[in-house]
Amino acid sequence: MFWRYLSLAMFLRSTIRKKDGKEHRYWSLVESKRVSGGRVVQRHVLYLGEINSSQELAWRKSIAVPEAGGERSRSLSLFAEDRCEGELSDASIVRLKLSQLRLSRPRQWGACWLALKLWEELRLDRFWAERLAPSRKGTRWDRVLFVLVAYRLIAPGAEWRLHREWYGRSGLADLLEADAALADSHKLYRCHDRLLAHKQAVFDHLVGRWRDLFNASFEVLLYDLTSTYFEAEPPFSDEDKRRFGYSRDHRPDCVQVVIALIVTPEGLPLAYEVLAGNTADNTTLRNFLDRIERQYGKARRIWVMDRGIPTEAVLEMMRQADPPVSYLVGTPKRRLSRLEQELLTKPWHEARPGVQVKLLPQEGELYVFAESKDRLAKERAMRRRQLKGLWARLAQLSAMRLKREELLMKLGAARQKAPTAWRLVDIEVDPGSPAFTYRLDRDKLRTARRREGRYLLRTNLTEHDPAKLWSYYLQLVTVEAVFKNLKGDLAIRPIYHQDEARIEAHIFIAFLAYCLHITLKRRLHALAPGLTPRSVLEKFAAVQMIDVHVPTTDGRELMFTRYTLPEPELSLLLAKLKLDLPAQPPPKISAAAADPEDPL
Repeated sequence: MFWRYLSLAMFLRSTIRKKDGKEHRYWSLVESKRVSGGRVVQRHVLYLGEINSSQELAWRKSIAVPEAGGERSRSLSLFAEDRCEGELSDASIVRLKLSQLRLSRPRQWGACWLALKLWEELRLDRFWAERLAPSRKGTRWDRVLFVLVAYRLIAPGAEWRLHREWYGRSGLADLLEADAALADSHKLYRCHDRLLAHKQAVFDHLVGRWRDLFNASFEVLLYDLTSTYFEAEPPFSDEDKRRFGYSRDHRPDCVQVVIALIVTPEGLPLAYEVLAGNTADNTTLRNFLDRIERQYGKARRIWVMDRGIPTEAVLEMMRQADPPVSYLVGTPKRRLSRLEQELLTKPWHEARPGVQVKLLPQEGELYVFAESKDRLAKERAMRRRQLKGLWARLAQLSAMRLKREELLMKLGAARQKAPTAWRLVDIEVDPGSPAFTYRLDRDKLRTARRREGRYLLRTNLTEHDPAKLWSYYLQLVTVEAVFKNLKGDLAIRPIYHQDEARIEAHIFIAFLAYCLHITLKRRLHALAPGLTPRSVLEKFAAVQMIDVHVPTTDGRELMFTRYTLPEPELSLLLAKLKLDLPAQPPPKISAAAADPEDPL
């Protein structure tokens, strides 16, 4: 006997986990379903994360809301061909051959529709329609660009895959009222050539949208750099930005470019620049300071950066500016060695629960020495795990009968696997035989323990609350999350283009896709911090569009293009996001086939 899955109810389920000595309650949306044999199973629907009490109450109320039915218009009277006996002849009556009903062209529609809504919410449809004029042959370059951005957001890959298969399996043609010509491979590539001239205009446009949509302020700016590599063979021309350099992707064997990015603490991007792959971090900041000043005018802004980005000359320039440009920057631990004796005499102040700081004013600057208990526990556990593994490996190697070359190779592999622990162990290899000795350097271990979970920050914000300074610095994880999304969800690499201008256009398209991603993320954050754009896009992607063909008894064919009804959890998401699916497309009926005996 076949049982259909029957949804019984959706409810919230909480899970308590202990982390760093504290209890955290994480919430998920779960659905009960009845299956064969009368059994009830539960299906995980959405992960909501660690929501607060008001968010929990809002979700409970949403779950309790009953589904509302909608009205359906009716323009024709439809009957099966064997159910029309006694019906009067009427032009509005169409007899259908239900036995010959066909379903064709299933395609992913829901995520494409959501991407279009986000595109329109940022008003990028109007922006690009004004700047990318149609070609003489009628090519809508603004729509070609949206196809590229939606593809990068939903199912990122090469343009050739987009042309060959993805576009035909998506509902973009239905949403844009276009045909397959929109995803012609030559048009996809030529669209790249039209974008970079408008990059600065896009930055200006987005600043206004971030302010209108999310009430964003630009008093605190986060600045960081990343790199993305190419599996391509040099040499390139002297002007080419693809260069060997410090690889954050751990691919020093590949050429790369460097991406410098400015975002707000909420992750809203303001500007970025593509630099040569061998660009040093500390040579990039001055250009961005000038750019932001030209774009937004002079103002008291706070720049938050990691160590290694600003030089002493740039910091001095920021202090001497009118008005002064504020900064908060991480400081290398070698500077901590010089200030350690002075810091020992300073008292600890509690910045917030679990974080204490020492303050050391010096020459118009303030050094903030911060200790985080959570970070201390994490770093100490990592160091212990590495040291325990390295110690066990050294014991194994000391018991092996190896040649000297083999021993050196295995010691090198152990060092690469546990670099932090390696610095705490003194290892001496006998110059004349395959033997070695090792011992724990307790002085280095004591120094490492004393510095675990501690950071030295440097700022010219001498009047600010230390707790606020610490919260500013923690926001650097936001820009790191942007890079993670670009390289993960949006798959900015691998880059298949060979032309440098198209490489930069590819990064620009990924930037636009991230703008849609962060817009969705900000809307989801108000509902539940555990909801991610990727999980929501996957829920929307379950909504398919399909063509239903029903032949009629008079030789015509009735065609319905319909998207599938959303699952209960997606209906709940639509309600929470205040989104309404559009009306189903109207049915179409073909003209009657010509009678071969008709002289006309």
